[in-house]
Amino acid sequence: MAMKTLETERLILCGWKPEDVNDLYEYAKDPDVGSIAGWAPHASIEESMNVLRSYIENDNAWAIELKENRKVIGIIKIYPDNNHGRYHAMMINYALSAAYWGDGYMTETVKRVMQYAFDELSIDLLTVFHYPQNIRSRRVIEKCGFEYDGTIEQGCIRYMTDIFLILFVIPYLKKTG
Repeated sequence: MAMKTLETERLILCGWKPEDVNDLYEYAKDPDVGSIAGWAPHASIEESMNVLRSYIENDNAWAIELKENRKVIGIIKIYPDNNHGRYHAMMINYALSAAYWGDGYMTETVKRVMQYAFDELSIDLLTVFHYPQNIRSRRVIEKCGFEYDGTIEQGCIRYMTDIFLILFVIPYLKKTG
C-alpha cells in the first residue's frame, strides 16, 4: 500500500524521505522517547538512516510533519493485525518527539489515521497497544475512543532486557448500520 499523504489542521502525514534523517535522529536518540516505545535510543545518524530506509522500503509508516515548517516530529505506522479472525484488522503504533508532548499532536494524528483506515481502507477493526509505563500513550488511546480489550503477558521483548512485558491491546470496531 502506498502511503497516501494525509493532513490535519496542524500536521502533514507523508511518506518518509532520505532528507528526514536529521529530524528522525533528533527525536530517536532521546532515551525518553525510545524507552517507552520499546526501542533503544539511536546511537548515531547512521542508525537513524538505516531505520529510515526500512520505513521507505516497507511503506507502512508516515512521517508526522508540522505544517508550519515541515519539521518531522514523529512517526505513525499502520500494518495488518492478523490476530482477529474474520475481521479485516489493522494495528497502529507511533512515537513523538518529547519536545512536542502535551500539545495534542499525537491525538490529532491518530484520529486522522483512524478516519483514513475506516473510510478509505475499509477495515473492520483497528487496534493499538502501549506499554504499561507509557501513560501518555494510554491517554492518547483513550482520547481517540479506543476501548480496553485485554492485557497480553509476555507479548514482546523490550530492547534493554530479555524479559517480556505486559502490553495492552485496545481495539476499535467499526460501527455498522
